[in-house]
Amino acid sequence: MSDARGMGVVGEKDAVLAFRSMGMTVRPVQNADEAAQAVRQLAADGYAVIFITETYAEKIPETLSKYINQPLPAIIPIPGANGTTGYAVRHLKANVEKAIGADILFEKDGDN
Repeated sequence: MSDARGMGVVGEKDAVLAFRSMGMTVRPVQNADEAAQAVRQLAADGYAVIFITETYAEKIPETLSKYINQPLPAIIPIPGANGTTGYAVRHLKANVEKAIGADILFEKDGDN
């Protein structure tokens, strides 16, 4: 689909239901297969941005990798119902290093 529809959210019910009040399409899931299917369906429906809880993003790397080099959808990991797992930060760090060839966000020095 050529026109972007907006934003969708995939993840644990407790973490994603609040996004419905902001007008987003919400896809609560209970396992990795449902998460992968929800991401694929939102992408096929032309959603521009898909938020996915870190818990499920970590479980479906092969599905998410299909969209890495595509301009849309942008797939953005967010903390889940139990807080962050660190996946989003690791993902961001890897993408920055890939794009510019250096770790400018999380460089360690003697002061840390």
